[in-house]
Amino acid sequence: MPTLIDKIWAAHTVRDLGDGWALLHIDRTLLHDLIAPLLQQVTDRGIALADRSLVFATPDHAVSSAPGRTASTYPLGGRLHATLREATTALGVRFFDLGQDGQGIVHVMGPELGLVLPGTTVICCDSHTCTNGALGALAFGIGSTELVHALATSTLRMRKPKQMRLTIDGALAPGVTAKDLILHIIGTLGASAGVEHIVEYAGAAVRAMDIEARFTLCNLSVELGARSGIVAPDEKTIAYLAGRRFAPARFDEAAAHWLTLGSDHGSSFDREEWIDAATVPPTVTWGTSPEDAIAIDATIPDPASSADPARQQRIAAALDYMGLEAGRSIAGTPIDRVFIGSCANSRISDLRAAAAIARGRHVAARVTAWVVPGSVAVKRAAEAEGLDLVFREAGFEWREPGCSMCVAANGEQAGPGMRVVSTSNRNFVGRQGPGARTHLASPAMAAAAALAGEITDVRKI
Repeated sequence: MPTLIDKIWAAHTVRDLGDGWALLHIDRTLLHDLIAPLLQQVTDRGIALADRSLVFATPDHAVSSAPGRTASTYPLGGRLHATLREATTALGVRFFDLGQDGQGIVHVMGPELGLVLPGTTVICCDSHTCTNGALGALAFGIGSTELVHALATSTLRMRKPKQMRLTIDGALAPGVTAKDLILHIIGTLGASAGVEHIVEYAGAAVRAMDIEARFTLCNLSVELGARSGIVAPDEKTIAYLAGRRFAPARFDEAAAHWLTLGSDHGSSFDREEWIDAATVPPTVTWGTSPEDAIAIDATIPDPASSADPARQQRIAAALDYMGLEAGRSIAGTPIDRVFIGSCANSRISDLRAAAAIARGRHVAARVTAWVVPGSVAVKRAAEAEGLDLVFREAGFEWREPGCSMCVAANGEQAGPGMRVVSTSNRNFVGRQGPGARTHLASPAMAAAAALAGEITDVRKI
């Protein structure tokens, strides 16, 4: 019996190349500003696009998120922005510029415009392209050489990954979100559990999630080591896509097809895992990998707790970098900054969750806290609800859409030794600035930390 992944793969196979390899048709290619120099090379070499109507671009990684920003507020970002605009104009690619409907983090704007649809193949030069799998799309991050090939041919030569089904049953407890869940999964299974696999998320807890929660779940699939993550389309998927700008004209017909894409009963997977959602607590990371995730009421691990010498060494190195002491509670750890944003958690539901905690309260005196919407559409929706006023009155800075501190490719960094609670997806060494120390958490947990001035259990607020 075919799985969801089997069905999409088969429908897009232009040619079977043998030994698991295939030439796949690519339905959507999304571009961002960091690949602008490569796109300029494409124009300079006179490479024609196979189908420019399938390609879409927006500036996000390198542009400033400062209030009132322009393209050149961050000079390097301004140069990349100009190159991207010029190259897309030359190639006839649709470009969603700063301030326009459609501009935003590439993994946020694609779905909200209806560019990403169930059963489609989606690529982008960014590992978190897997976010789009929440809509039932087969979405991959790719490299620069693959991008040029896809632009020129609307195809990619790919080897079919193995398949893992991760069944999440039960219900999440109050105060526990999709971000807590995926951090718990990575902490439980390990950051290499999904290597060579696509993960299909299934089970009652996944079906109960709204689409934006599923985006968060799929977004961190790559932090599980997976090639991508995916959720079978259902009525919630259809409701999310209805009326979107690029939704199919014959929507009802398309929706009926989407509902046939789920894995058939009796489908076989290379690996099966199960998680009980009811056992998942509010979760935060302590180290330098997303797998360094613990419950908010747990203690920081001791290197001696592992029998593996290599693991002991890694824990010790992470503790040293993070400036933490084994055996102490993670709750109560003082912080310097809070960042609410990124392709993991910058949608309207994320901002509502953070605002619900911030409303009527104030950021701790020593903490700098930013809220960065994921797109122009999210920003406008939040302002229409008055969420920006809630954040400003609570002492948060309300900023412009973009990747901002998640990737720190735009001059927006934490200083050496600063401790940041972040709703982003990576806490690697130096990810948010040289020497910066990052703790990953949900929007509600991040907002709670900003108010308390320390990592804290949001359930107490």
